[in-house]
Amino acid sequence: MSAPASVKHDRIRTELDERALSELWLLRPENVAWFAGGTTVVDEASATGVAALGIPADGSSVRLLAPNNEIDRIRAEELPRLDDSPLDIEPEQYEWHESPLSDAVAERGCSPAGADVRIDGMQTVDPSPLRAPLPSAEIDRYRTACLETTRAVEAVGNEVTAETTEREAATALRRELSTRGFAAPVVLVGGSDRSMRERHFTPTAAPLNEFGHLTVVARRGGHNVAVTRTVAFDLPEWFRERHEATARVAATAIAATAEASRTGGTAGDVFDAIQEAYAETGYANEWRQHHQGGEIGYESREWTATPGSAMPICAPMPFAWNPTIQGTKCEETVLLEAGGNGVDVLTSTDEWPTAKYEAVGFEESVSLHEPLLKD
Repeated sequence: MSAPASVKHDRIRTELDERALSELWLLRPENVAWFAGGTTVVDEASATGVAALGIPADGSSVRLLAPNNEIDRIRAEELPRLDDSPLDIEPEQYEWHESPLSDAVAERGCSPAGADVRIDGMQTVDPSPLRAPLPSAEIDRYRTACLETTRAVEAVGNEVTAETTEREAATALRRELSTRGFAAPVVLVGGSDRSMRERHFTPTAAPLNEFGHLTVVARRGGHNVAVTRTVAFDLPEWFRERHEATARVAATAIAATAEASRTGGTAGDVFDAIQEAYAETGYANEWRQHHQGGEIGYESREWTATPGSAMPICAPMPFAWNPTIQGTKCEETVLLEAGGNGVDVLTSTDEWPTAKYEAVGFEESVSLHEPLLKD
């Protein structure tokens, strides 16, 4: 089985050959993380990291460019997975005060070159389409990231009470994820009051009260995982019916994703199935209130499905669908296996209640997570 970096290197070289370029520079942290598995982030507000990788069209060497105060740390701590590949690393440094990273790349790039950010004299190349499918050798590591993310969220879910505020729960989520080595680009907590009004429930000082939704996107080693868990203290009468409808929409999205993979369908085909599921369950217009999710992997979503989207469904690749109906939400990260021949719910620890939900329009059912009922 080929090392993941070798698989990605081959994809980049094919792209460079088609574009008649000699090398591609990766400056955006998500692209460096995709290729090498480490992070170059120091300032989350920056569009680029503190180091860049130059991927050549020929040869087996990868250029690492970073300022003198970062290069040793990046080489030692953030690129170890390249050591497991046949690729050699050629470090190049410049003084930290000389120039921004993009200027350093412009000065040292081999023409004609491309970059994943706009740099004068280089062709702008978006490598995100090259990130799918997930290399087979990387699947086990992704499974582990999903399992540990879910354990972090469920640990917090087991501890919160009706009096816990959204901010307190969010702080606990970030702490649990951090102890496991995850960054948390998305942490949302919605209590029973705010989740009735908001679909993106950014945490406030409001208590959870009757129930609460804990939603995260966690990132480690370049991999992103999305999961939502619901805790319940005193569920309103309407909740169960809406939750079941939301879960059926999620099951439908998962089944439609597998079908689209087998038949050469698109994200638009999956979205059509999602819309039909909302209508069939009695909530025809709820899809308009929030995005429904899509392919995940090296960003919080590689793409988000929309009506008529022509994005292809690749496998093996993870997907995170997150349908909502006012007050309820269902979200798991699942792995679509090669050929669309199976779907595995990766955000499952077997330590949280689940139930099987039938997909609308498909002879399939999916085991999804239920609210945890707490005294």
